[in-house]
Amino acid sequence: MLSFSAFGTLGIVHSSEERADFTSNLFKPNGAGYTHAWSPDVDSKVGGQIIASLTSQLSAMVQAISEQNYDGSFTPHVEWANLKYQFTQDASVRVGRIVLPSFLFSQSRNVAYTNPWVRPPSELYSLVPVDSSDGGDFSYALHSGRVNQTWVGTYGVTDSKKPGGGTGKARRLWTISDTIEAGSLTAHLTYQQGNLTISNLHTLFGAFRRFGAQGDALADTYDPYNRRLTFFGAGAMYDPGSWFLIGEWGTSEFHSVLGKSTAWYASTGYRLAKLTPYLTYGQLRGTSNRSDPGLNASSLPPALAGRATGLNTALNSILGSIADQKTVSIGTRWDVLKDVDLKVQYDRTRLGAGSPGTLINLQPGFQTGGTVNLFSVAIDFVW
Repeated sequence: MLSFSAFGTLGIVHSSEERADFTSNLFKPNGAGYTHAWSPDVDSKVGGQIIASLTSQLSAMVQAISEQNYDGSFTPHVEWANLKYQFTQDASVRVGRIVLPSFLFSQSRNVAYTNPWVRPPSELYSLVPVDSSDGGDFSYALHSGRVNQTWVGTYGVTDSKKPGGGTGKARRLWTISDTIEAGSLTAHLTYQQGNLTISNLHTLFGAFRRFGAQGDALADTYDPYNRRLTFFGAGAMYDPGSWFLIGEWGTSEFHSVLGKSTAWYASTGYRLAKLTPYLTYGQLRGTSNRSDPGLNASSLPPALAGRATGLNTALNSILGSIADQKTVSIGTRWDVLKDVDLKVQYDRTRLGAGSPGTLINLQPGFQTGGTVNLFSVAIDFVW
């Protein structure tokens, strides 16, 4: 009735940028570069999963992961926890905390052993940094000759805490995805929509509203309070065994100060016995304005002008932080033992003009538009 599996990664990352940190997702407070010249926190994690078959049609699943959290701790958190009812061989429903089918590798996003790289390309996967939602989904599979097609629809909510304070809440979050498998080819399409609120930014734009009509206009444009978010993605993988070719594209729009971003990557690799060298190119473009005049401080009394200038600085800091970058990655995977691999990866990232890319913890003296070199080593395992 019970099955248990485990997975994990022991990794270390070095960054050439000493005035900012590189992290593997936006919910980590620090990483490689400024905080640590060599950081084990970027990729290291350990997780376990239990599946209980309660009846021939009903099962329960729990997955927990220990990795660096928003507060710097490694306290384990529940990633997935749900009940699944299998109506037929092709139709099922799940209720609880479930994985969001946002990307081609969403199911295995945290299990690095199943992926060819040290980590999925951050250019694309940073567009939807959350993995799961609390709610339910319905899955239905269609079969036609050698072609298998699986439709998944989800509905739920998700809450996440941000480093340094603040929370992100998505409500009425729904997704529809289609995965097509035909021989060596796998294709994936997804559309996602919800309403997003980011508490600390909502507080910031509440301060803008105290300046009357011009403050209200700015808040109406930028305040991420109950704002519609949309994501559309498409990807495909061709893997006949001795080599692979993978590509994904996605675009997200937040209808707020977070703007709109589009990203894609292409990756190829060749398997030589236990070695798999690979090459990846990724690009992320923020298509929103990077500055705004903000409040007209010159028309305000001196006592208010300073406060307005400070708010304008905060607004333009957020607009300027929208990620824009290009990355070339080269690496190799060595399958050392059964269920154990060793990966080595070098990334060269060119930051867009005026953008810090996906880097965090920017320090005085940091220069946008520069180049960042990353060196990563990781051991992945499953059990």
